[in-house]
Amino acid sequence: MPLLILALPLEPANAAGLLDCVQSADGVSVASCTAAPAALLPRGDRQTEVVALVPLQALSWHRVVLPPGSLPRAVLGQRNPARLRAILDGLLEDQLLDDPAQLHLALQPQPQVGSPVWVAACDRTWLQDALGVLAQAGLSVARIVPESSPQALAQAIEVTGSAEQPWVAGLTATDPDQAGVLQGPLSAGMVSLLPVHTPVLVEPAVAAVAEQCLGRSVTLQQRGERLLQAALQPWDLAQFDFANAQRSARWASVRQALGPLARAPQWRAARWALALLVLTNLIGLNAWALREKGLLQAQRVQVRAVLTDTFAHVPVVVDAPLQMAREVAALQRARGAGYASDLESMLSSFSALAPVGYALTAIDYAANELRLSGPPIPPDAQQRLTAALRSQGVAAALQGGRWVLRAQERP
Repeated sequence: MPLLILALPLEPANAAGLLDCVQSADGVSVASCTAAPAALLPRGDRQTEVVALVPLQALSWHRVVLPPGSLPRAVLGQRNPARLRAILDGLLEDQLLDDPAQLHLALQPQPQVGSPVWVAACDRTWLQDALGVLAQAGLSVARIVPESSPQALAQAIEVTGSAEQPWVAGLTATDPDQAGVLQGPLSAGMVSLLPVHTPVLVEPAVAAVAEQCLGRSVTLQQRGERLLQAALQPWDLAQFDFANAQRSARWASVRQALGPLARAPQWRAARWALALLVLTNLIGLNAWALREKGLLQAQRVQVRAVLTDTFAHVPVVVDAPLQMAREVAALQRARGAGYASDLESMLSSFSALAPVGYALTAIDYAANELRLSGPPIPPDAQQRLTAALRSQGVAAALQGGRWVLRAQERP
């Protein structure tokens, strides 16, 4: 997928400020690397994904253990994300130097409850203003990624910035599970706190000063390649208040595609035709609904007439099918015929469908409900028995080791 990677500046949002921009036609190699104001940045085509990159200096990294039930569920029974944010605020209260309400927080990809997870934090207002400048320039951000992450720093120490202000970042230990993220201006004191045998990646602008301060060989990495590698990592800081970034990007592309259709004079006839088509369909649907409603009402009248003609003594018709079923049952009982809710009928159905040799130990019948006790039945045989009884109009369930049978009312 084509990528347009924009590195957010550390300075407060400014439409005239320069932003580093990396373009990739295939998401694998760098096509161009430039710096320009937001209004002059390239746009790419509709398939281009715009990725905003948060510099290392703007981020702090923390580790927490999420309690059970804190992560939102997918689809479905999704919990309120505000609850997870409140949990994070409580867990990070002693680790953050600023008020949590002033910070934007983001969890690592695929966090797990009960295990240590990384949380990235940055200034909420700074991030919102930076994204606002891009939005004003017509650039809709699909993802927000960090310039680096603890997972990347576990592989190499990174030195960035300029020769006047070099910045170093790395883990404090070679074991990622025991390490923290350490970053700050490049100095001998900072270097002494980083693992000695971890490889070092540096940008060309700080290569000389990095070699001198570290006292060992370093590996050069062009800034364009570094930003592309950061954009390909699974991290996405667009969470909580910024979770609609991707949705906004898709909506913006839809509006951009439909703009000419909604305003261009040459599409006027098409707009009228579309409006007429929608209106015709609405009228047709309403007419069809009225017809179906009339047919349904006619069927109800016929059913009521059958009930009142057959059982003239019924004073009020509330539910004609149910009342007719009850009247037929009463006639059957009056003439000595069995009915589905009778003891004999339900007991006969159960005995015919129960496993061969099944012997009942107790029978209790009251209020059209039959309770049977007997030896346990295997689970698969229970399911077959329940389904077979249901097909004969008898609802069966196993409660406290006893079978409870009740005839289902049928219209």
